Amino acid sequence: MANVVVIGSQWGDEGKGKIVDWLSERASVVVRFQGGHNAGHTLVIDGVTYKLSLLPSGIVRPGKVSMVGNGVVVDPWALLDEMEMLRGQGVEITPENFRLSTSAALILPLHRNLDLVRERAAGLGKIGTTGRGIGPAYEDKTARRAIRVGDLTDLDVLSDKIDRLLFHHNALLLGMSLDEVSREDLFDDLAEIAPKILPFGASIWQELDDARRLGKRILFEGAQGTMLDIDHGTYPYVTSSNTVAGQAAIGSGQGPSAIDFVLGITKAYTTRVGSGPFPTEQDNDLGRQISERGREFGTVTGRPRRCGWFDAVIVRQAIKINGINGIALTKLDILDGLAELKVCTGYTIDGVAVDHLPASSVSQAKAEPVYEVMDSWTANTQGARSMADLPATAVKYIRRIEELIEAPLALLSTSPEREDTILVKDPFAD
Repeated sequence: MANVVVIGSQWGDEGKGKIVDWLSERASVVVRFQGGHNAGHTLVIDGVTYKLSLLPSGIVRPGKVSMVGNGVVVDPWALLDEMEMLRGQGVEITPENFRLSTSAALILPLHRNLDLVRERAAGLGKIGTTGRGIGPAYEDKTARRAIRVGDLTDLDVLSDKIDRLLFHHNALLLGMSLDEVSREDLFDDLAEIAPKILPFGASIWQELDDARRLGKRILFEGAQGTMLDIDHGTYPYVTSSNTVAGQAAIGSGQGPSAIDFVLGITKAYTTRVGSGPFPTEQDNDLGRQISERGREFGTVTGRPRRCGWFDAVIVRQAIKINGINGIALTKLDILDGLAELKVCTGYTIDGVAVDHLPASSVSQAKAEPVYEVMDSWTANTQGARSMADLPATAVKYIRRIEELIEAPLALLSTSPEREDTILVKDPFAD
């Protein structure tokens, strides 16, 4: 059976949560493979809104198994809070339907504190981090001093690992004239939370392999977007993990052959949160109008998103970097009734035409969009459930986007509601 990877093709916030939820009806397993609880997904199901940060979107569907893979960094306190919140909304979460990789690195209070201190110190040069400790946790993972979920099974080993971790962090804190972290307090906190999360611990790679052998469909759920990838995004204004499709295999313990279809979630316009280049940004009344219509506020932070015209250049770049087989276009209805529409087809940098966003941050900041003006539509597209329900100019807009990004439409989302989705090509089809 086909396995599908869902990734963002822009700067995140493309509507992955709703699409993953919709696709999860066709899957048996949904697995997160990177990022942390800085990634917010909002689901609207039968009028009820669910806000997820760390748990996979499949958790709200009965009978599905949701997994957090080794590529994710996990704040165990935030995880338990999110689980409790969802249980309060009637969502069942047990070791039978939720599994947590024992290889996943933990986000600790010291990571959150360090994140906030660094961001404040950066002033105008800040990255725009959510302040949840994601970056420092990935740093410790790469430096081989992280504490992982599996380390909580042996408190003697945990004690030694804490010593190694604090040898680095306390020296760093002293250098910034800040208080050291108490070894005893950290050990006590972890010893207390260990029995609460260990029942969910599992060898995710092994359970996914078993699922594949049984012919079960797997949905790999990404967080953030391609332009926030640590290697391929608008560095240094990026997240601390690889957000591209290739990470789905690495971050879940599977080989590349586990991936059959890559679905790129693509918003009908462009948004980003935090600092960094944004060539098509509309820092004006139009941008604010789109923001208000689209309710463009971060699920995790509540920060307003910057809004602008559709940028075909970065999406085409994402198509090629990820090997995207088809896109799910979201929030088309937010463009209903605008006086005109523009699509960015290329850039000029210092007067020279370019067809991609270069790696240099200096060049990225200089990129000026080249626009193609398109006809708008006055009809309402919200809630449409077939292409025949769309006005001709909206279909023309979609077809032009397909041409510019060099990828076909697979799904079209016409509202936050689960059922307001038009299927053009089933990603799970063999």
